Amino acid sequence: MDDGKPKLLDQLRQQIRVRNYSIRTEAVYAEWVKRYIRFHHYRHPAEMGAVEIEAFLTHLAVKRDVSASTQNQALAALLFLYKEVLKLDLPWLQGSYGRRNPSICRWCLPVVRSMPCWLNCRAIAGSLRICSMVLDCDCLRRCG
Repeated sequence: MDDGKPKLLDQLRQQIRVRNYSIRTEAVYAEWVKRYIRFHHYRHPAEMGAVEIEAFLTHLAVKRDVSASTQNQALAALLFLYKEVLKLDLPWLQGSYGRRNPSICRWCLPVVRSMPCWLNCRAIAGSLRICSMVLDCDCLRRCG
């Protein structure tokens, strides 16, 4: 069974280290890959594809009720596995899957606002929904 090739998780760790990712990223990515393999009853990821990845991510969102950032972290780990370790390109997943916070516009990064800024935005916006967009989206207004 041993053909001299490193095990999958060892290959994953090696590729992460070659790219100088943090030790914490290495540990988290390895854990997500283990969970993915365990979820599919220990099938090798090379035997699986889009259907299995989407099933795993859907399971995380629906059954495990994970946050959008957690689901995106799992997706990033799986994309790294397929692209960098298994050398399989997954164009059908890149940037097209994962939960999104609908109040954050897709062109902006979320930012944290201070309480005075939030009160100022609330007074300007007059609506909690609009205020939420102002608080989460840097494209509408910049507060100091």
